[in-house]
Amino acid sequence: MDFIPFMFLLCILLWTCFHVLTSISRPRRKIAKLPPGPRPFPIIGNILQLGQNPHQSLAKLSKIYGPLMHLKLGTIDTIVVSTPEHAFKNTIMFYPAGPTWPRPTFTATTRRLWCGPRWATGGVSFGKYAKTRLDGSQGLRREKLKKAKDHVRECCDSGRVLDIADVAFTTLLNLISASFFSVDFGRFGSDSSQDFKGIVHGLLKVLGTPNLADYFPFLKRVDPQGLKRKSELYVGKLIRIFDDIIDQRLKGVSTDYESRDDLLEALLDISRKNESELTRNDIIHLLMDLFVAGIDTTATTVEWAMTELIRNPKKMAKARIELQTIIGQTRQVEESDISKLPYLQIRIERDF
Repeated sequence: MDFIPFMFLLCILLWTCFHVLTSISRPRRKIAKLPPGPRPFPIIGNILQLGQNPHQSLAKLSKIYGPLMHLKLGTIDTIVVSTPEHAFKNTIMFYPAGPTWPRPTFTATTRRLWCGPRWATGGVSFGKYAKTRLDGSQGLRREKLKKAKDHVRECCDSGRVLDIADVAFTTLLNLISASFFSVDFGRFGSDSSQDFKGIVHGLLKVLGTPNLADYFPFLKRVDPQGLKRKSELYVGKLIRIFDDIIDQRLKGVSTDYESRDDLLEALLDISRKNESELTRNDIIHLLMDLFVAGIDTTATTVEWAMTELIRNPKKMAKARIELQTIIGQTRQVEESDISKLPYLQIRIERDF
């Protein structure tokens, strides 16, 4: 408990010395016109105003300063965009604030995880595959949702505690892993520290941890919280897993599924035709990028949606009545049913 205050004071002291020494010789630059925002404190800026629940603090601040708001987080100027309209209107670089602390940069993982030099190559072939695969993978999504539904029913019948976050995460993990590699990576209720789920959980936890080096860039080399070291450990494990899967695929080792019509096969096909267009290293970085981003965003949205429904029993009752009326008691919800559920869509649009 004493580590964070100590490191915070140390950062203030080091930054003060650094700022004084560099400002003497640094030429004055013209201050850019920035959106309105709360007045920052010296050195630390607006960090303290984020509080224990930054997403709620930012929502309250946006009501005062508007949908475009400027915050000073340590030495970093940050623009918070609170509405989709302003996100599309303004050609600025920003990072949306979610349930975790807003992160101006991903110091810990930028080099190894999100910097595949040609991750977007093979666009035409990959784009055609993505559209075809999305249209044809509805059965796969239906299968994963049925497994999630069966697990929920099993927990209810046996009286076991249901972990919504684990159900959402495992369902998304298996959906993406089946789409990418034709195998399931997770199991409901498994010990996450012993399998692939634990690696992804650990990496996401590192990404969601407030990093002093993000707000005081001169600390990047020091890595005071050890986040860079931890992230490299998790990323290294992911690289080894993906490397092993690619080796098995190239050697023709069979998987749990007969079909090989998955993302990995499409990427390997592009690479076989022209390795300079898409190398093995490019494939691994692309897979990691899609894997981590795809699981985190959707699973978190589901978890927060269920949280809001639990907090509002009347709204949950209305949503349940709509589902029972439109879908019925026995039939599973299909993707084509979404447009027939207006109340559920309204709640999602208003609350998220």
